[in-house]
Amino acid sequence: MDEQPTERRNRRIEDYGLIGNNHTAALVHRCGDIDWLCLPKFDSPAIFAALLGDEDNGCWSLRASDPKAKVTRRYRAGTAILETTFTTRGGAATVIDFMPTPGVGGAIELVRLVRGDRGAIDFETAIRFRFDYGQQLPWVRANPVGLTAVAGPDAVRLVSTVPLTNKDFATRSTFRVRAGETVDFSLIWYASHLPPPDCRAPEPLLAQTQSEWAGWIASSNYDGPHRELVERSLITLKLLTYQPTGGIVAAPTTSLPEQIGGPRNWDYRYCWVRDATLSLYAFLSSGFHAEAEAWRRWVMRAAAGSPQDLQIMYGLHGERRLWEYEIPRLAGFAQSRPVRIGNQAHEQRQLDIYGELIGGIFASHRMGANGAQEAWPLLCVAVDFLESIWREPDNGIWEVRGPRRHFTHSKLMAWVAFDRAIALAEQLSLKAPLDRWRNTRKAVHAEICERGWNPKRKAFVQYYGGDTLDAALLIMPLTGFLPVDDPRLQSTIRAIERELMPDGLVQRYTPAPHVDGLPPGEGAFLACSFWLCDVYKLSGRARKAAALFKKLLGAANDLGLFAEEYDPRAKRQLGNFPQAFSHVGLINSAHILAGRTVGAMRRAERERDEPLG
Repeated sequence: MDEQPTERRNRRIEDYGLIGNNHTAALVHRCGDIDWLCLPKFDSPAIFAALLGDEDNGCWSLRASDPKAKVTRRYRAGTAILETTFTTRGGAATVIDFMPTPGVGGAIELVRLVRGDRGAIDFETAIRFRFDYGQQLPWVRANPVGLTAVAGPDAVRLVSTVPLTNKDFATRSTFRVRAGETVDFSLIWYASHLPPPDCRAPEPLLAQTQSEWAGWIASSNYDGPHRELVERSLITLKLLTYQPTGGIVAAPTTSLPEQIGGPRNWDYRYCWVRDATLSLYAFLSSGFHAEAEAWRRWVMRAAAGSPQDLQIMYGLHGERRLWEYEIPRLAGFAQSRPVRIGNQAHEQRQLDIYGELIGGIFASHRMGANGAQEAWPLLCVAVDFLESIWREPDNGIWEVRGPRRHFTHSKLMAWVAFDRAIALAEQLSLKAPLDRWRNTRKAVHAEICERGWNPKRKAFVQYYGGDTLDAALLIMPLTGFLPVDDPRLQSTIRAIERELMPDGLVQRYTPAPHVDGLPPGEGAFLACSFWLCDVYKLSGRARKAAALFKKLLGAANDLGLFAEEYDPRAKRQLGNFPQAFSHVGLINSAHILAGRTVGAMRRAERERDEPLG
């Protein structure tokens, strides 16, 4: 049952599926291994961390004993219930993995059912409990129905319908399942100072979980092409939502590499205001207003305080300190080091965050959600503060670890902040210094057109005085900064096509140490590629938009999941997985291509009171 080291090193990010319960999530490899699980929350230390090391860092393997068994997998339609089917000459059986809604007391459960489908098939399971990212070996105690494992503040209870043995610091079992039979495993997290919780019956939990997901996705109003993939992306965004607070994590993983073997490995298990705002557009446009309202409440709590203290990202409950450190004992995914916990970027200044915050509240208002008036005092203070700092350099949307610069995208989103605040005040008759804000909006616009435009390159560039491109500027027409047919925009698009699309998908920029402080090399950034789809469609290039969208769908794994980036040459996914940014891009582009456009809505949100550009 123990695999060879070379087998694990050959694993790919796209080999995994996601299950979760809106508190945390697990990654399940196509062979049946659970290699990543943080308990009890997304950002808690992992109990299974083999994803970033090996089995001895924590793993739950459950697979057919026959190494030649054929393996297929799928999600149950409209749910986050993952089914992995093993077929041998003697029979077939399906492993059903899911995480139900937490029960009384907040215990977190992960359920694995092995259902016999045909004939008989032998299975093996090996569970290595390792707490704190594989660094703590727990105290394990067996009992008649399973075991408990305790380390520090955390404990888990494992309940099984087959006998378990403990040997070589692993819990093991071999068993046979026949057609019509089901073998049950339930893993339950609880605080170690409390008594072990009761185990809920798995079959009713499965039925309840399926019913809850089916009821949720039924609210989707999307009826265009690729509906199944759009709904899968919506379910994935829902899985990345932390139900107690409404925060949306960028991804459930840390340190999955943007370059295999490189240092571009970051912890994404936190709530970026930018990513969550883009998720808001996807939820609202698809008919999910409750999620949008939960996000609004979360961001209002997180952003409370002085506007100069507004951060780009927060913890699940709005925590501000997300200190970054490394775990040298973890070898990293595909030997990609370092493995980082926490994210130093929470200390960065990114001017675009004001545009994301105010734009998100405005979008909520335009799509029928409540709360804009309640948020207005906070927004006014934020806009007034932005007036005093918008001319300063920052770290930019890509969170560069090089020197601060005058990034053109940051200035663009500052313009969005003023523009949307003016629109809210006008539409809701709210008190505001509109003349002053209009003058500032005009000044920001003029500066971008003058300093962000490089006449030699015939393109808007990444930062003032530079000559490098930035795919983030594809959102210019989506925000309404310039009309999509503006010659400067069209020239910028052509430059991006020439220089940032060497393999047919869009790179976010050309990495250079003097800009981002890191060695060069990463994949195509999927969200940027979806933005180009949107721009093609708005430019009247519908066939080109559809062709790029189809190419992007080919970057998904067999379950319809996307990481942050994709390497078209190696044909493999890169970066943390699954990534909210990528799935938001798919949803919003699908709406645009279907004619139910988020992008066009932003472009034509209101009639301007002055000409642009």
